[in-house]
Amino acid sequence: MATTYRVGSNDNGNGALLAGAVGFGLGLAASAGRKAAVQAITAAAGDWFDGLKAEHKLAMGIIETLEKTTEAEPKKRAMILTSLEHALGKHAVQEEDVIYCALRALGDVADADALGHDHNAKVKQGLYDLEQIDKTSPAWAARLQQLKADIQAHVAEEENVVFPRLRDKLSADENRKLTGRMNREGFKVA
Repeated sequence: MATTYRVGSNDNGNGALLAGAVGFGLGLAASAGRKAAVQAITAAAGDWFDGLKAEHKLAMGIIETLEKTTEAEPKKRAMILTSLEHALGKHAVQEEDVIYCALRALGDVADADALGHDHNAKVKQGLYDLEQIDKTSPAWAARLQQLKADIQAHVAEEENVVFPRLRDKLSADENRKLTGRMNREGFKVA
């Protein structure tokens, strides 16, 4: 026999409490679904390195979309920039909180620190600057080009030098564990 809850003057707030709990549960489920969708590109790659390369490609695609906008489209620029900030923010958490830590643990402190510096001094600063500059100004497009160049140099260092060396240092099981850890961190902030 099902219990029926009736909201009324004699329910002592239980109906409202139940409705709130149901709403909260639905919100959590929706949030988890959105997070899973955002993390899907990385998780589907199956390997931490391949997942990060897929994210690099995604970020460059967003930048290319931004490059196609004009000074007459400041709202569109703002919206796409928000997408780039979200993608790069999640990506940075995965690299800074997992991959760079793995580099340090294996003695590659200099590369971990240099890559972390790139994130803070170049990428995050570039995103901040793009938020601050008038999106109708030619200075905005110039700053976007500088950010793109900084990201391309950073990605080349990671994909061609540092990350292949890290993957080679790890056993298959260690790479699998690193992939799982990175995906969990990405899911948290997706």
